[in-house]
Amino acid sequence: MLKSNLFYLLEQKKNDDKSKISLSMKDKGSVLMPSKKHSIIVHANAKKVWDFVRSMNNWAPLVPGYVNHKIINDTVSTWEFKIDMGLFKKKIEMKVTILEWKEPTKVTFDLEGINDHFKGNGYFMVEVKDANYTKMTGYLEINSTGTFPTITNNLMEPKLEEIAEELTIAVSKAIEDLQ
Repeated sequence: MLKSNLFYLLEQKKNDDKSKISLSMKDKGSVLMPSKKHSIIVHANAKKVWDFVRSMNNWAPLVPGYVNHKIINDTVSTWEFKIDMGLFKKKIEMKVTILEWKEPTKVTFDLEGINDHFKGNGYFMVEVKDANYTKMTGYLEINSTGTFPTITNNLMEPKLEEIAEELTIAVSKAIEDLQ
């Protein structure tokens, strides 16, 4: 049974403690909305991490299932990627709107489905650990606005977890490979 302000949190530490996963389902009214946060330690200084994260052209191609993206202006872009849903692959097109570039620590954005009914938001956050290591956190929340949002959100939740984790790890690896 759903209750107002329902909040589930799963936190798992990876074996080397360099990566941390948080998964939650938030209740807004009667629809559980999947969200995913993934943190990882990047072997690079905060400036290098920020220089990479601040450009959508750097991290858009790292989205799992990436097909293409198009920059509309400084804050708006469209992205296309395919998600493997088990029995079928789903093509997703979305508009990404940057809400804030808070240099050198955080970029926040909104997501809106173009070919599907969903809205969401997310961020990349950069936190200095020391001169050569930086904690980077990626967060995504996607909310179905279609006909059956509860069912759709439940189907999206495992994929959102996979996408957020893979994207954050891919961004970290790309930054480390630049050195």
